[in-house]
Amino acid sequence: MKIVGMVALTCFAVCVLVLPPSPAQAQKKPEYKWRFGTPWNQKVRNDSFQLYCDLINKYSDGRMQVTFKHTGLYGTHDEIFHGVREGSLEIGLFAPYINLVPGGMTNWMPWTVGTYEEAVIAYAPPNGILFKAMDKAYEEVGMQLLWSSPMGPYGIGNKIRPIKTPDDFKNLRFRVSASLQSVKCIENMSKGTGLIVQTIPWADIYNALDRGVVDSIWSLWVSLIEERHYEVIKHYTALDWAWDSCNVAMNRKAYQQLPQDLKEVLFKAGREAEARDYRERKKVDEEYKKKLTDSGLIIYSPTDAEREVFRKKANMPAIWEEMCKPWLDKHFPGQNMVKQMQDELEKIRVQAKKK
Repeated sequence: MKIVGMVALTCFAVCVLVLPPSPAQAQKKPEYKWRFGTPWNQKVRNDSFQLYCDLINKYSDGRMQVTFKHTGLYGTHDEIFHGVREGSLEIGLFAPYINLVPGGMTNWMPWTVGTYEEAVIAYAPPNGILFKAMDKAYEEVGMQLLWSSPMGPYGIGNKIRPIKTPDDFKNLRFRVSASLQSVKCIENMSKGTGLIVQTIPWADIYNALDRGVVDSIWSLWVSLIEERHYEVIKHYTALDWAWDSCNVAMNRKAYQQLPQDLKEVLFKAGREAEARDYRERKKVDEEYKKKLTDSGLIIYSPTDAEREVFRKKANMPAIWEEMCKPWLDKHFPGQNMVKQMQDELEKIRVQAKKK
C-alpha cells in the first residue's frame, strides 16, 4: 500500500508540473499587431519612432504590438501611404504632398512656423492650429493624424553671395521642388531680381549645384550635413522662412475600431515620442551648425527686422487665398479658417518668443 501511495503521489506531482499555466500566469498575447513604416533612414526619427512603438506596448499593457521598419522595408513613401490608406499597413510617416493629401499644403505654408518653440505649439494634438487643419486633411484620405516629426527650419544656400535682402536674389538660378506654396513664396520674395526657378528632384540637388545647373537652393541644417549640400555652396542664410515637418498617421478605420483607452494610449505615447523628437532634432541642429561653421561655410543669420522684409515681400496672404482658402472653406464651412489660422499663428509667434 505504501508503494501504491508513493506512486500516486509521484504521478500527482508530475501532473502538477506539466499543467499549463493559468491565463493570469501566461504572458498576454497582443490583441493588435500592427506595422509602422517609413521610407527613410534618419537616425533621430528612427529612434523616436522605435520609442513610440515601445511606449504603445508599455502603456497598453501588451495589448498592442507595433513593429517599426525604416529605409523602405515596407515600401516607398507612396507605397506606404497607399498601404496605410487601404489598410494593409497600419501606421506610416508621410510628407503630405497635395497629390496625396489635398489639404496637405496647410502643413507647411511658408512664413507660418520658423522655430522649434513655435512648432511645438502649432503642431500639438489635439488643439494645435496646424494639427487641427491636418487632422481634417488626413480624415479626407481615410487616415487619422497622430503626431508630427520635425526636420527644422529652411534657409537659403547659394554659391554666389549671402542673401541679406531680397535684392540679393539677383539673377540666381534657384532649384525648387513641386511644393507649389514654397515656389510661389520664392518667386514673390525675388520678384524683380531676375531670379529663375528650376524644378529638380531633391535627390539631384548635389549634382545640380556641382555641375552649375543651379546656384541656389532651399535647405535644412540636417541636409547641409547629411546630404552634403555644404560641399557645393559657399553661403547659407538662416532665413527660417519655412518649416519641415512630416506626419505620423494611421488607417482611420483601424483607429475608430479601437476602444477609447487604446486610442488614448496612441496619443499618450505620441506626446512622449514627439517631445523626444523635438529635443533631439534641435540638439543635432546645434551640433551641425558648429560643424558647418568649422567647415568654412559662410552662415548669415538675419535680424528679425531683416526677416520681416522678406516676409512682407512674400505676400503670403495672397498665396493662402489661392492655395488654402478653397480647401479650408470646404472642410471648415463658415469658420473663416484662413483668418483663424493666420491669427492663431501670429499669437504663437508672440507666445514662443516669451519662452
